[in-house]
Parts: sequence; C-alpha cells; structure tokens
Amino acid sequence: MLKSLGCLIYTDCIMATFLLEVGTEELPAAFVADAIAQWKSRIPQTLGEYSLTTEAINVYGTPRRLAVVITGLPTQQPDREEEIKGPPAQAAFKDGQPTKAAEGFARKQGVELAALEIRPTDKGDFVFVRKKFTGQPTAEILTSVVPQWIFGLEGKRLMRWADGDLKFPRPIRWLVTLLDNEVLPVGWVNASETIKSDRISHTHRVLHPAPVTINHANDYVECLKSAYVDVNPEARKANIIQQVQESAKKVGGWADIYPDLLDEVTNLVEYPTAVLGNFEPEFLNLPTEVITTVMITHQRYFPVFKTETATELLPYFITISNGNPAKSEIIARGNERVIRARLADGQYFYKADLAHPLESYLPQLETVTFQEDLGSVKAKVERIVKIASYISEQLQLSEDDRNLIQRAALLCKADLVTQMVGEFPELQGVMGQKYAIASKEPEAVSTAIFEHYLPRGAGDSLPKTITGQVVGLADRLDTLVSIFGLGMLPTGSSDPFALRRAANAITNITWNANLTINLYQLIQQIVADFGSQYPKTSSQLSQQLQEFFLQRLRNLLQEDRGIDYDLVNAVLGENDPEYTQRALQDLLDLRDRALFLQAIRNNGKLNEIYETVNRSTRLAGQGDLDTIQLDPTNLVRPELFQKSSEQAFYDALVELLPQTQASQKSRNYQQLVDGLSKIAPTVSNFFDGADSVLVMDENPEIKRNRLNLLGLLRNHARVLADFGAIVKS
Repeated sequence: MLKSLGCLIYTDCIMATFLLEVGTEELPAAFVADAIAQWKSRIPQTLGEYSLTTEAINVYGTPRRLAVVITGLPTQQPDREEEIKGPPAQAAFKDGQPTKAAEGFARKQGVELAALEIRPTDKGDFVFVRKKFTGQPTAEILTSVVPQWIFGLEGKRLMRWADGDLKFPRPIRWLVTLLDNEVLPVGWVNASETIKSDRISHTHRVLHPAPVTINHANDYVECLKSAYVDVNPEARKANIIQQVQESAKKVGGWADIYPDLLDEVTNLVEYPTAVLGNFEPEFLNLPTEVITTVMITHQRYFPVFKTETATELLPYFITISNGNPAKSEIIARGNERVIRARLADGQYFYKADLAHPLESYLPQLETVTFQEDLGSVKAKVERIVKIASYISEQLQLSEDDRNLIQRAALLCKADLVTQMVGEFPELQGVMGQKYAIASKEPEAVSTAIFEHYLPRGAGDSLPKTITGQVVGLADRLDTLVSIFGLGMLPTGSSDPFALRRAANAITNITWNANLTINLYQLIQQIVADFGSQYPKTSSQLSQQLQEFFLQRLRNLLQEDRGIDYDLVNAVLGENDPEYTQRALQDLLDLRDRALFLQAIRNNGKLNEIYETVNRSTRLAGQGDLDTIQLDPTNLVRPELFQKSSEQAFYDALVELLPQTQASQKSRNYQQLVDGLSKIAPTVSNFFDGADSVLVMDENPEIKRNRLNLLGLLRNHARVLADFGAIVKS
C-alpha cells in the first residue's frame, strides 16, 4: 500500500498573461451567455488542478467570439515534492538487508535503494521515499487544455461544418492563443479544414472589416475596442441601458428595460448603438400587450412609455443596432417599415376578432388538438368545467360564484382560435380577457380567463380572484391526470408538458389563497372520470399522481419555504400512507405544520420535547396500538400499574387529551407543544427516574399496557408530526 504526502515548492517566477480567443460565425445569443458561465466555472477549476495560480480570469463574449484573458499566471507550474509511503520496514528489510519488497518499491519509484528511509508511524515503522517533480512549463499545459475548454462547452444545438466531424454551435473561423507576446501552437484538423492559432483577430464586420494583429495578450480588450468591438458583455449591457434611456428622454418618455431582452440584445451586438424609431399614433388603439409583444418578442425593441409608472405607450421604439452609427436614420426607417407591417397585421386581426362574441369561437376548439390521444381542446374544456365544479363544491362557494366559475371555465380557451392568438400565441389569455370584456362578459369571467394561466413561470404573479384560482387549478389538474394517464410521466430533465410546473402552481395557488381543497379527493375523482373514458388506464395512476405531488411538496417546502429536510419528512411521512393521505387532503395544514415545526426548532422549543417524544415514538412501534387513538381511558389498564411513574404518565395523558383535541380543531399547534412540554418530565421519569419501569416487561399484559402509554403519546405528537422522522439538532 502506497501513501503519497505531497507539497508544492513555489520559486520566484515571472508572471504572464494568457489570451484565448475563439472566433466564429455569429453565435446564438443564449449560447454566448451560457458559454461565458461555463468557462467562468471550468477554467479556474482546470488551472487549480495543475496548481496554477492567477491574479484574475476575465471571460468575454460577443456574437463572433468567446475569449478569456488570464493575468498573473506563472510561466511554469510549481515544482512539487512528494513523500511516498512504501511497505512496512520489517517486510522491506531483513537482517539489515533489503528484501524483494524493498527492491520492488525502489524500482517502481525509480530511485536507488539508498534513497529509502525508515520512519515511525502510528502503525509501526514503514519505508518512505522522497521524490521531487519539476513543474511543467505553463505554455505546455495551456496548449493541452485549450482544446478541452473549447470543445468541452455544452450547448443545445451543436453543428458540424464543412466536411469534418468537430461540433460547435457555429463554425470556428480563427483562433488566437497568446502567452504574453508569444503564440502558443494550438490547432486541429477538421477533415479538409485546418485551424491554427495566430495573433490575428477579426473585428467588426461593418466598422472595421480588416483584421487586427494583437501584439500582446494584455492589449486584447483595448485592441478590439479600437476596432469597434467591445468584448466585455457587462460593459456593453451598461452602454445599452444608458443609450436606451437617453433615447427615450429625447421624446419625453421612459423605456422599460426588460432583463431578458437586455441579456439577449447584449449578445447580439459587438458595438451597440441605440436607434430611435416611430410609428403612427393610430396603432396605439391596439391593446398595449399586442404592441409590446410585437416589439419585445418579435422585433427585440424596447418600448417607450409616457412615464416610469405609466402603462400608456408613446408611438416610439428603440432598437439596438450593430451597424454603422452614421447610418442610424436609415436603420430606423427600415425598422419602422417592419413594425408598421406587424402592427397593421395586429390591427386587422383585432378588428376581425372583435366582430364576433367570444362564445362564438367555442365550436372551433373542436379543430384544435390538445394531445393526439386526448382529443381536442374542446374536450379538454369540458373536462375543465367538470373539475372546476368539483373544486367549487369542496370550497362550498355561493351559487353566484359557481356560475361565474363555470362560465369562465367554458370560455377560458376560446381565444386560442382567434386570429390574434393564432399570430401571437404569447397573447393567449390576454386577448381572451380583452375579447370577453368586449363581449360584455362579467368582470370576474374576463379576469379569470387571463388569470387562469398564472403563474406562467417562476416569479410570476398568482391569480387573485377565486374564479381565476379555481379555473387555473382545474386546468392544471386535468393536464396532470390526462398526461399521467397516458403514461407520459416526466423523466429527468424531460418534461414537455411542464407537469412539474403545473403541480407547483397548484400548490402555490392553494397556499397563497388559503384554499381549503382536498387534493387527495380531487385526484380520486378526476382519475375515476378519466378511467371511465380510457378503460386501459393504469390502476396505479392515483398512486403515481400522489407520489408526484409529494415530490413537488417536498421541494417547495425545502427550497421555497426553507424547511429542514427532516421536518419535511416529519409532516409528509416516510412510507406512511396515512400521513401521506393527510398531507394531500389538507395542503394548508401541511404548510402550517411545517412552518410551525421550523419555528419551534429555531426557538429551541423542539429540543425541549424531542428526546421524550422521539424515544416514545420509536418504542411504540413495537406495540400494536394504531396511530389514531388519543384517549387512554379504554386502552390503558391502571390495575396493571406497578410503579407510580405509570400512574403519573396515565394522568398526564388524560390531562393532555383536551389540549390535543383543541389543537386539532383550531390548528393552534402551540397548545399541543405546550402540553407535550408539560408531560416531558413525567415521561422522562417513566424511562429513567427513580421510579422508572422496564417497558419490555416479561409479563405480556404489562408490556402491552406500557407500550400503549407510549403509543398514545406518539399519537398525540403525530397530530403535529411524525417525531420518528426528526433528526436531533
């Protein structure tokens, strides 16, 4: 057995700067941002593996290049010294002479026998050898790792180019690798194409079409900036924000800087110029959402509002150009022609859609497929209407609310067949609300048509009206049961129907609005309806859905609510169907118990009751008492008591009973914890006091009696949580 004890020997060395630039055809904006993030993680890790220190690692990216500049890099890897442990001394030497074990160890390590040393260790004397390794030149290391950095980048769509087999998001056209002012020999052959590193870079296609020569790695950023390429994405982003706001001020407005749009346009340009354009004020009669969707999603423009807090638009837009700033007026005119055409289309669609009431579009939903095996969107709407009635019944809503919910459920998908949503799918729900208002539908119905899509993603707002909440729950429950019913469960990162997001939304809507739904019952009802239509449905469908929701609840409680993992297990139950069912039957109670447990852990109250309750819970498992009983009167036989501690335990349980029952009814779990705190010394005396008992008595009746005492305490605690799942903090 060999043991290596290594240390690094740093000697004075010259610090260098390394530049790597990978020049490409225009990269997707999303890949640029992702590649920068990957290099920021991977490059420091690689250098660390080679024991190379740095002063700074700056990663850059534009549509045509990815680059990294590493400063303060030693020109040579530090020497290192290793102390290698060999065989035991008694096996390596006999009568002072080396054995075959010693000779083999020396030969393997490439040293003379005289270099072997005997040293004491905790396990006796062993043979050691000290070896020195000279560090590699940094240039050699970089030459070997650069191709790994480049082709180790991960992306959604990698392509081959020319007749080669290399893959990258876009063809690689040039490569710069400089260690200070020296070109490192890096390159590869891609079938008939050969890429070799050089000091020549290519800059802005329009403003500086000629290549530039980079003399020194330190010159990189300024050299490219002088050729109209700002390689620093953060600098480009700040420049864009400043130019956009200045452009908006010129027309007395304010530009809303949408983060996703800003990130995208930052990586679409190398030398950003904000260009202000305008369109006819008559287009402002369109809904604001239509105009901003055209601008942001389709054209990558920044809209201009009247003020920072206003929702009214001005007839202007701002686009970020990568062209010649001197041609901004021409660029503006070209973009104006494009947006006029798009807005004119929107205006036509809007007028055409408004010519008919929203309800008139319902028959056309029969022509839209929800999913091949599940039929049309019209069939889905019918299921949503039915599920919404189940939820309304559970919530015991008024007849007026139920009627509004039924109407909203019926119309919630009608806008999918309108011309506007056909052209701009992002506006589903938004246009449904507009058309419902125009059709003089009740406000609750029109609002619900929009709200039932909320939340549309992480961080989005939740529906505020009961109508929107119920229809939103019904829509997602139908999707979950239907897709699960076809056996199309999400796996790994594959979730094409966004089922995880749907389950999260159901939970968050319920928690946020404090809706007293019974999810367990809803799953049973909807699965039964699905099974009647699809007889081949798996008998495990309900169980699969329950387990799926439990996974989502676990994640939401831990990640969003900050509940410790063991406390989440304690309220959800581990392999405990009764507790699982309880969690799904009352999501609000589940949330409240988890938050309360975390609170009493944080304030120390949990520790006061943990030992006695946890110990009782573990021992009670050896008895046969069910987990429901709370009243000791008919379950414990006082005539079998042999010690006063048993009577005290019994009396304490009798006293605890009304507190637990009140806690169950009011969900004021502090009452229960106060009662458990009060009983804790009595239980401790039962276990370990002067009058303690042996629970597992030889007499089976006495043993059962004592286990019932412990089982009853466990059951009282289970009103709050399964203490057997809680880990001592």
